[in-house]
Amino acid sequence: MRTLAFQMPDRGSGSGRPNGPNGPRGPRGPGGPRFSVGRPSRGAKSLLITAAILAALAILFAMFAGFWTDWLWYRSVDYTSVYRTQMLTRAVMFVIFGLLMTLAVGFNIWLAHRLRPPLSAMSMEQQNLDRYRMGIAPFKKWVVLAVSVVVGLIAGGSASSQWRTWLQWVNGESFGVTDPQFNMDVGFFAFDYPFYRFLLGFGFAVVVLSTLAAALTHYLYGGVRLTTPGSRITTAATGHLSVLVGLFVALKAVAYWLDRYGLALKSGDFRDNEGWTGLRYVDANAYLPAKTILAIIAAICAVLFFATLWRRVWQLPVIGLGLMVLSAVLIGGVYPALVQQFQVKPNEVAKETPYIQKHMESTTQAYDIDDAQFEDYTGTSDADPEELRNAVSDTASIRLLDPSVVSPAFQQIQQVRGYYQFAPTLDVDRYAIEGDDRDTVIGVREMNVNNVPERNWINDHFRYTHGFGMVAASGTEIQSNGQPDFLERDLPPEGDLGDYEPRIYFGEYTTQYSIVGGPQQEIDYAGEDGEVEYSYSGDAGVNLDNYFNRAAYALTLGEPQILYSGAIGEGSRILYNRTPKERVEAVAPWLTIDGDPYPAVVDGRVQWIVDAYTTTNGYPYSSRTTLGDATETSLTENQGEVIAQENNVNYIRNSVKATVDAYSGDVVLYEWDTEDPVLKTWRSAFPGTVVDREEISDELLDHLRYPQDLFKVQRDLLQRYHVDNAGQFYSGSERWAVPDDPTHGDQSVPPYYLSMKMPDQDEQVFSLTTTFTPLNRDTLAAYMAVEADARSDGYGTMRILTLPSNTTVWGPQQVQSRFNSDPTIAESINLLSRGDSEVEYGNLLTVPLEGGLLYAEPVFVRGAGTNYPLLRRVLVTYGEKTAFEDTLEEALDVVFGVTESGEEPPESPPPGEGEEEPPPDGAGTVEEAIAEAQEAWDDSQEALQNGDWEAFGEAQARLEEALERMQQDDAARNEEEETPPDEEPADVNS
Repeated sequence: MRTLAFQMPDRGSGSGRPNGPNGPRGPRGPGGPRFSVGRPSRGAKSLLITAAILAALAILFAMFAGFWTDWLWYRSVDYTSVYRTQMLTRAVMFVIFGLLMTLAVGFNIWLAHRLRPPLSAMSMEQQNLDRYRMGIAPFKKWVVLAVSVVVGLIAGGSASSQWRTWLQWVNGESFGVTDPQFNMDVGFFAFDYPFYRFLLGFGFAVVVLSTLAAALTHYLYGGVRLTTPGSRITTAATGHLSVLVGLFVALKAVAYWLDRYGLALKSGDFRDNEGWTGLRYVDANAYLPAKTILAIIAAICAVLFFATLWRRVWQLPVIGLGLMVLSAVLIGGVYPALVQQFQVKPNEVAKETPYIQKHMESTTQAYDIDDAQFEDYTGTSDADPEELRNAVSDTASIRLLDPSVVSPAFQQIQQVRGYYQFAPTLDVDRYAIEGDDRDTVIGVREMNVNNVPERNWINDHFRYTHGFGMVAASGTEIQSNGQPDFLERDLPPEGDLGDYEPRIYFGEYTTQYSIVGGPQQEIDYAGEDGEVEYSYSGDAGVNLDNYFNRAAYALTLGEPQILYSGAIGEGSRILYNRTPKERVEAVAPWLTIDGDPYPAVVDGRVQWIVDAYTTTNGYPYSSRTTLGDATETSLTENQGEVIAQENNVNYIRNSVKATVDAYSGDVVLYEWDTEDPVLKTWRSAFPGTVVDREEISDELLDHLRYPQDLFKVQRDLLQRYHVDNAGQFYSGSERWAVPDDPTHGDQSVPPYYLSMKMPDQDEQVFSLTTTFTPLNRDTLAAYMAVEADARSDGYGTMRILTLPSNTTVWGPQQVQSRFNSDPTIAESINLLSRGDSEVEYGNLLTVPLEGGLLYAEPVFVRGAGTNYPLLRRVLVTYGEKTAFEDTLEEALDVVFGVTESGEEPPESPPPGEGEEEPPPDGAGTVEEAIAEAQEAWDDSQEALQNGDWEAFGEAQARLEEALERMQQDDAARNEEEETPPDEEPADVNS
């Protein structure tokens, strides 16, 4: 029977409109309008979908752009294998360990849910949990998946950062050296042990997170109850959680076992030695057996937890866990403390001696200082003055041009244009000039866009793109006016370095990106007829010939003009990552980079030479060094800091010499240490990236040198590890210190490159030198030199001259103090610094000479009217004699009382004597000097406009001489006015 239902009008509304279940219906009828509220039209839906798709594509492109530009850069330098290996390794580790974590957490959540009790006890606790269970029920699978995936992503990201650890473990080479405690190859500690520690840490993370997830699931579904009366945990939950706890304890057993090997790498303080590494008596005789016992106890305890699968009770494993914790406190803490207090302390020297000896031997091996040659040196000489004077030129080529002082002179004389710059500290190299090797101070004329006349995007990145040319000066010879004796100079470059490509597109201070080679011309250099234009013709950088690449770089560099600028067209290439250090670091991310790359002309190209190191923190018993601290000197800020993959290391080798072409940006890594197992490991991981040592050309070999940062690390260690036996090391009575720089601040004195010969050598060798003083004393303790010339058969040979412990031979600080306190010298210095002049001390060089020590220091003056230093005096001391003269030769003649020809030097008149007296009041002389200064200034400006740099330098020299005459005449007048009539004029003509 069919029932008819009629919809009556809603009387209460008064409108006669029928109501729907959710309220009054909208007007509708056969021909009337019909509309639904809140629903977008089809066009709006399409627009929203399109916007969402575009937004998603934009996000994906932003994420992809970084990877794509990195790939393009590595392809531009032909090191895509490095990027591919690195990214592939990171991806594999991300997937493997992320998937393991996801599966482990997800499985334990699923298992806990599977093991839930069929009925929950009726209690307030369970009633409250029912609401959560009901809320989760429809999305249960998604919640489990989401939690597992999030945890897995975090774990995978963390694991991918350990790609170096993975590659070293997979490719690890043998060191061929065993540790003194476990007789295991050092490769185990350097390559295997870190990976095992990583796996152990990951295992702990998996177990802990799985246990937390399982316990929370059991609690949510009633398997674990906190306040409900009766049993607090079900049998199924007991079995599940006990297995997880058992796995944790089993991992703890493995950790205890690995801790035994970790003792060989344990760091701590010992006798004021913060870098101590390795076992000591208490470690070998208390901690080592304790770790073994604890590993066994933990393994037994883990078995007890696993047994709850059958016994289903917690009492026995909990008791075992309590005993393990108690054992850890007693065996692992109290017992070693008792051994240290009652066995070691009463007779520490005897107990620790064997371990100190192991530590010393391992440290000297790890830092390659075990072959250092020690020789006793008296510090005084019985040779006659003539023999000493004649021996100076044979012993050393004393470098008067200090690379840390003369950069402003290079800048003023050879800058040419205001937008060029030189490094604040220049470099020292050797060049064959007229058939003889000369110590040479060199710099590169780099671009400084901060000084471009008109700053805008086109000028900064298209027009002013590169520096131009090398500038070199003799390190041992100075012009008579105090200026450097330039061997390579001017624009275009000319001099003794031969023909080479002078354009510097890649340099130490070239940090901004440039776009070259397209329709926009570049400023090449300033010639006689004005600025010359140029278009880059090399293949460096990344091609911007398509909009996809342009969009990627516009996004990654944050510069939208790259996408639409008309200055970019066919042939345009973008150059970035332009400093030598960052290019080498990018193509070899496993290397530590020396802080001071230096340029050299090699085979017609300017090549930046970069020393690179392989390091590890896993050499057993070897002292740890903080690279940033050990390599810091008074010049670090200007020379640059070491770029380290790990700052704390206990093994280092200069295993790679790298070059970066200043024009093309090409990076080449040359094998240098052929025996280094760390380098062999990385070469296996990145095949084809390092070129064999035999590929180094003879011309490149001429410019390779012993690196400064390695030398600094080694001398830092030798302060403590130069002693022969453990007793001396323990007492610390023979400890040395690197003296502070007496002329450049409170930081350590930098090592100096110098061509010289040590007492056992027959001829001069390019060397790297330093001095040591006794700890907390200023006298000299030792002098060290290492052969720095890569062509020498003795390259890397370290020679150390040790002075008697009771020596009174002056150290650098004392020599400088003596210079400063000498009344005659002090008076001359005061005169040199009068007016606007400023005196700057150069590097204080030390040279062993016939049993004694010769100190030489150049003195520079920034005279009035100039803003760069000129060499004006040389300080020399030998034994008890000190001289302060115009030239090195004159100072040596005075110190030894004889010239090289054997004659007595002419006696230097007291300051002021032997000079022509100025006209009354000095008026004529002053007027003449003013006129000469004005004429020299006019001539220099005219030469500058004509681009005649030789004439410009000559005019500047005349200007300097005239200004000095004005200053001296003015000083003479002042002192004459202050001198009573019956007294002689004061010394003004030093």
